[in-house]
Amino acid sequence: MTAVGRAAVATARRVVVKVGSSSLTTPTGDLDTTNLTALVDVLGARRAQGREVVLVSSGAIAAGLAPLGVAGRPRDLATAQAAASVGQLRLVQTYADAFAGHGVTVGQVLLTADDLTRRGHYRNAHRTVERLLTLGVLPIVNENDTVATDEIRFGDNDRLAALVAHLAQADALVLLSDVDGVYDGDPRRGPAALLHTVDDPSDLAAVALGSASRNGVGTGGMATKVEAALLAAHAGVPVVVTSTAQAAAALAGEQVGTFFRPMGRRPSSRQFWLRYASRPRGRLILDDGAVEAVRDRHASLLAAGITAVTGEFVADDPVELVGLDGTVVARGLVAYDATELPELLGRKSGDLPPEYRREVVHRDEMVLVGRRPPG
Repeated sequence: MTAVGRAAVATARRVVVKVGSSSLTTPTGDLDTTNLTALVDVLGARRAQGREVVLVSSGAIAAGLAPLGVAGRPRDLATAQAAASVGQLRLVQTYADAFAGHGVTVGQVLLTADDLTRRGHYRNAHRTVERLLTLGVLPIVNENDTVATDEIRFGDNDRLAALVAHLAQADALVLLSDVDGVYDGDPRRGPAALLHTVDDPSDLAAVALGSASRNGVGTGGMATKVEAALLAAHAGVPVVVTSTAQAAAALAGEQVGTFFRPMGRRPSSRQFWLRYASRPRGRLILDDGAVEAVRDRHASLLAAGITAVTGEFVADDPVELVGLDGTVVARGLVAYDATELPELLGRKSGDLPPEYRREVVHRDEMVLVGRRPPG
């Protein structure tokens, strides 16, 4: 694959930009309209060049704390959800007013984990974002914290941004925070060198990644940004990790922050969803022969090679294909319900009734996710 440089970010037709809570809030936790407006000016200038932008913005919960009179991070889920309800409206209205000065209309897209882990929801989200962009609207994406049932994390939208970069078929991803790149140590605690380019995960072997944010309103540290950058890079998307103050320079392809060069070819939407966004509903345990067939020959999985089934799933749900040693070999869409499979285990295809499909997981609905065990 031809090496891709920072110029790919400057010339990207469509770019996803993610900004964290620490860049949008004051030290007291209130919404920082000065920083927000400065970022909008940068993105508005990008739009004026005829380019498309998708903004993934944290900050909803933080923006709702001051109006509710809540000091610091809420300790209970209900208060966090209430803050998100108030703050999301305030955050997007502030964005809408600022972008209006550039003649840009914005649209709000709130996503939950289900919207990206369920295939049908994933397709719907893709169509919505694509249509907004076609209509000239700048989508502003955030996690729908008001209905989240899992632990709410302040400003940690890095993985969401990487998933959105593929969902939106973006040509580049820029992750912005209050740190100007990936260092080999914590620059706040002593000497540390900035990594200018990451060509391979091994380039990060000696990097110690912290997790604390500057002002306590965001929990997304550099570790989450590196994880998201690697996810996007492996899916063929160039990434820049830098500070919000350097957003204009990063989008112009200048030597700022840390550039993650694409480390793989861009997979199809279905392959990407299976590998990175799907949530496995169960596991199929494979014998050694089936592992070799799936892993080395990329063959479909047949009932004869399955020794056990775990989990509760129905036909067309994603499941993990696991070797006897516990290594996850692949992920795919299963053709049967969990209740149907036990009586089929170990049976050869010729022994199955004609109404049963031959493949339990077809090769076209499978992605390899593991590697051959050493030795």
